[in-house]
Amino acid sequence: MAYQIYLVRHGRTWYNEYEKMQDWSDTPLTNDGVEVAQKAAEALKNVDFAAATTSDMKRAVDTCRIITRRNKNHLVPHELSEFREQFYGYFEGRSIDESWFAIGKPHHARTFADIVKNYGFDATMDFVKEADPLHDAEDSKEYWGRIERGFKKLDQIAHDGDKILLVTHSITILGLAYRYKTDDIELNDIPANASLTLMERDNGINKVTKYNQSLI
Repeated sequence: MAYQIYLVRHGRTWYNEYEKMQDWSDTPLTNDGVEVAQKAAEALKNVDFAAATTSDMKRAVDTCRIITRRNKNHLVPHELSEFREQFYGYFEGRSIDESWFAIGKPHHARTFADIVKNYGFDATMDFVKEADPLHDAEDSKEYWGRIERGFKKLDQIAHDGDKILLVTHSITILGLAYRYKTDDIELNDIPANASLTLMERDNGINKVTKYNQSLI
C-alpha cells in the first residue's frame, strides 16, 4: 500500500512569538498564526484528502480544523498524540537560545543548528535528555519509537493512493526530513509556520520528496 502524507506545520503561536521552547507545552495561535493557517487552508482547499490527522496539541488541532473547514471534503480530524513534538522536559517554556546554549555547551556547540550540523539530528535529541537535570526529556530512541507507532496508526487509516493531511510541528517535520529525504532536498532551515512538506509512504518505507514549501 502506498499513500501520500501532506505534512503541514501549525500556525504561529505566542511561544513562537516570544522565542520559547514549545513542545508538549502549548500556547494558542496568534492572530497572525490564524491568518497564515487560513491562507494554507485556501491553498489546500481542493486537495482530495481521504483523511485529516493532527498532533493532539491545541495549536496543531486548531490549524487542522481551519484547513479541514475550508477543504472540499470537510473531514473531521483524527488526533494522534504520537505526532507531537519532541518532549524537552526541563527546557519546556524556557528561552530557545538559552536552552540550546545549555544543551550544546558540553559538546562545544552554541545553537540548535550547530549541534545538528556537528553531531546529527538523533544525537541532538539525546543531548536534550542528557542536559535535562530531571532526564524527563525524550531521547531519540523514545522519540522515534513514538513516531513509528504514529505511522502504524496512519497505515490503519489510509488506503492505497490516498492523500492524508497531517498537521504537526517544526522539529518533527525536520526530523522526518533528515531521516527520509531524497538526495536533492536541502535542509537549510526549520519548516515555516503553515508550510508544506510532502512524504510518500510505500509499504512502510518513507520518502520525503518536498520540504518547507510555502502555502502563502
